[in-house]
Amino acid sequence: MLNHIRPLDTRLPEMLRSAARLRGIFNGLPSPAIVEMCAYAGFDLIVIDNEHGSAGLETTENMLRAARASNLPCVVRCLPQDIARTLDIGASGVKIPMVNTAAQAAALVQQVKYPLPGGRGGSRGSAFSSRAAGYGAFGGPEHTARSNEGIALIVMIETPEGVANAAAIAAVPGVDAVFVGPNDLAHSMGCENRWDEPVVQSAIEQVLRAVSATGTCAGILALTAADEEKYAAWGARYFARVATGIITKALKEAAQGVPVKLGY
Repeated sequence: MLNHIRPLDTRLPEMLRSAARLRGIFNGLPSPAIVEMCAYAGFDLIVIDNEHGSAGLETTENMLRAARASNLPCVVRCLPQDIARTLDIGASGVKIPMVNTAAQAAALVQQVKYPLPGGRGGSRGSAFSSRAAGYGAFGGPEHTARSNEGIALIVMIETPEGVANAAAIAAVPGVDAVFVGPNDLAHSMGCENRWDEPVVQSAIEQVLRAVSATGTCAGILALTAADEEKYAAWGARYFARVATGIITKALKEAAQGVPVKLGY
């Protein structure tokens, strides 16, 4: 009788459906230790950033192990062509950038979901030898069902086209959350990285309110408590910060002699 904790953490879709605020953190550093540190700090989830980060697939797998061992749900931000291998190594969910239409979102749902009898489900290739299935220990129809129900799909809106289609994207069955990428959105609107520009903030508000109105979880990068409160008032429930920004700020303060209370 196998009593081991299964590699696949399936809590995230239910967390995204809840009314609770969620605080996540993007991490592009290829380090399982950083994953553990984020868990011990108390974040609700971590996003391994394989869009802009440098982790290869083997390191990502070890970061997922660290997340599971420290009881932290773990999403991987990746490109669509990397979804299958990312899920097979045990991600709790995937976060996909630059989703502009409901048709795009629906195609991503197909990639995330396994096929089911009667033509239901999606088109994900099935292999029970993967880490997600315990290398065969937890394979079969039970793994298929656990994966289809317990893996989250988070899509990112980062362009004016995505803003215009936000409600339709959020309404696609199988989309668990819609996350605004404010930096790319600002760039795509001609504002460089200035997402505090009124025109960009207006677009962000439009997305958050439209997504929230569908009942789908709305998320946004929120680097300060004030930002979190503002975006919460617009309908956001999932907020994220960035590990490198937090670490760099702490290092600068230490270099400048700012007193730091150490935990050792």
